[in-house]
Amino acid sequence: MANQVTRTYVASIRNHQQVRADLDSLGFAASKLWNVARWTCDRVWDETSTIPDDSTLKAYLKNHERYADLNAQSSQAILEELTEAFDSWYAHRENGTENANPPGYRKHGDDHPRSTVTFKEDGFKHDADHDQIRLSKGRNLKDGRSDFILCEYAANPDVDVQNVQQVRAVWTDDEWELHIVCGVEIENTDASGDRVAGIDLGICNFAAVAVGDEALLYSGGALKEDDYYFQKERAKCDDSDSRKARQLDRKRDQRRTHFLHAVSADIVAECAARNVSTIAVGDLSGIREGADWGDHGNLDLHGWAFDRFTEMLEYKAAERGISVERVDERDTSKSCAACGTTDDSQRVERGLYVCEECGLVANADVNGAENIRQKVLPSLACDGGDRDNGWMAQPAVRLFDTSTGRVAPQGQVRREP
Repeated sequence: MANQVTRTYVASIRNHQQVRADLDSLGFAASKLWNVARWTCDRVWDETSTIPDDSTLKAYLKNHERYADLNAQSSQAILEELTEAFDSWYAHRENGTENANPPGYRKHGDDHPRSTVTFKEDGFKHDADHDQIRLSKGRNLKDGRSDFILCEYAANPDVDVQNVQQVRAVWTDDEWELHIVCGVEIENTDASGDRVAGIDLGICNFAAVAVGDEALLYSGGALKEDDYYFQKERAKCDDSDSRKARQLDRKRDQRRTHFLHAVSADIVAECAARNVSTIAVGDLSGIREGADWGDHGNLDLHGWAFDRFTEMLEYKAAERGISVERVDERDTSKSCAACGTTDDSQRVERGLYVCEECGLVANADVNGAENIRQKVLPSLACDGGDRDNGWMAQPAVRLFDTSTGRVAPQGQVRREP
């Protein structure tokens, strides 16, 4: 049975010189509409003390002059993006991030930057035979009824650009490129095994995986090093919204996304090799509530996209016929995975868990991962420590290799001198 997933392919524009001016116009128009909507949010807030949702903004602004600069669906996407940015800001505030800032205006001094323009079903036509995509303009920017932007694209030759669902024109600070979202049919194979793996997500160790008799530990060191480097480089920028600052932000996000893809892909591959059919992953949606990791830890925690990682894990696992269950992490870091004793003092150090009741000595994150695994195995009784639990103290460490962009066993990863 086939299963459809989405894939986003990045394509260059072969006729960039011919279409750049038109794409610039759309990018500037997107920023102007964003700013109009942002100003509207301020006005509504002053009057009602609430932030309007995207449906309210659409109804209020659909007759505004700037709305007609873009295709109607492209304008709607801008308003949806602004609403999502406000929702994200509000969630950070609710979770205790006092320095979180609401979405701002898109301006560089008196200039409007080029914003990403999203084209949904009614906003583009794809010609797969000639590698062309026709993008719609808004009524205000058309020279005539049939005026449009015809982009000739070049994608990776290894991908087949078919069943296009959405197109985004993205400005990279140097040129425009197309992000083409496609629906891809894959065979939905069933996992051959019946084992369960548990995953504990964290900061120093990004992921600990327990399979019941073996554990894998994925260090977050490469991600933390990247964050430290880009924070330091960004601090050197005189203007936090300068071209250099935006380039640093984009590169950091790209590297972070690649790290998340590499780790999620490796975990799924390792689970498949161990006949795992179900992965239980800790649900961190409420982790910020009542938790204090110190200023640096909180900054890291809020910056890391745990939900994004879990989504990657879910669709990669689905391709292997492996199901992913999100489970409550409550008390998984405090309880002994061998005997079930719960005591705050048993996690004697960040990386060490010692149970005074049964004598278990384990890597703390692996102990948490095993507890998560057991949450989807209700018939699994704690054995009081009689079972061999030595594997919990000696996980196999896997590192992100910056030289190859892949995850590998610790002994195979080269370290720069």
